[in-house]
Amino acid sequence: MELSTPLTYAGNPRIAADQAAALEPAGLDAVWVAEAYGFDSPTIMGYLAARTERLRIGSAILNVYSRTPALIAQTAAGLDALTGGRALLGIGASGPQVVEGWHGRRYDRPLGRTREVIELSRRIWRREVIEHHGITDLPLPPGQGTGLGKPLKLLTHPVRDTIPVYVAALGPANVRMTAELADGWLPFLYAPEHAAKVWGDSLAEGAARRDPALGPLSVVAGGLLAIGEHAADVRDLMRPTVALYVGGMGAKGRNFYYDLVCAYGYEAEATAIQEHYLAGRKKDAEAAVPGELLELISLAGPEGHVRDRVEAFRESGVTMLDITPVGPEPARLVERVRSWL
Repeated sequence: MELSTPLTYAGNPRIAADQAAALEPAGLDAVWVAEAYGFDSPTIMGYLAARTERLRIGSAILNVYSRTPALIAQTAAGLDALTGGRALLGIGASGPQVVEGWHGRRYDRPLGRTREVIELSRRIWRREVIEHHGITDLPLPPGQGTGLGKPLKLLTHPVRDTIPVYVAALGPANVRMTAELADGWLPFLYAPEHAAKVWGDSLAEGAARRDPALGPLSVVAGGLLAIGEHAADVRDLMRPTVALYVGGMGAKGRNFYYDLVCAYGYEAEATAIQEHYLAGRKKDAEAAVPGELLELISLAGPEGHVRDRVEAFRESGVTMLDITPVGPEPARLVERVRSWL
């Protein structure tokens, strides 16, 4: 397995980026930069490009509604040029709360839009003249706009004509499409012991339609990393995040993270989390997060336990372990895990 770390959208982005860059000598392979409705991802990725020499830098994620497919492809090509071929494009549909509530865009046809972004990005990087008629029209059809648009190709020459595309996906149809088309998969709140039960069929169905030229699907997942006799207490740091996503990232009946935790077998707990969170009782929502779930989605505890967790992620198909080191010496933690791989 390779090692990566997420750069979250909370706090000071410069400090977080500097901390991630400092892990490069310890053996980190990649950093993933979140966006949601915080600071934009491409600006921070550009800063990381200047602060690193070897690390691959990925968006996790750019949603497919807030930018056109052409701009998404341009952004990835620009980062790839700045880094000498170290860009990773992480995309996803996000959800109605962010897309409609923050960007003011209609949340419709998420799978079709994601599929078109993948297809058009790859064509743009190959410098094809782009004429496409689907959900996204490039250029606009006759009778729309000024009528002066014409098919174009990318003005500049990319460093690579293929940039790895990773898709954030949780639902069966989205995971199936990801396994068919993408270079990699970015699942969230990933519990390796439940992965085959929840996603096994979708992954297999998508893989059956996959172009062999793409190679095997990369899987990026992990969690908080802490090693020591009392490191298990670190798992509680995940409570606010799990409560936010399961309870607040969507309404009742339209929350992908709630559905996932239910599929793991924690339906009663997920319902309690959501009810508390939507009623404004955030601390109660955090307390309702089951400790067993926190243990499954993290790598925290005595060394033997953490090594077992690393193997559990590996055996479930994870190819890039995404870790958030917690403690006074994060580089030492990265070096330690690296020595086990």
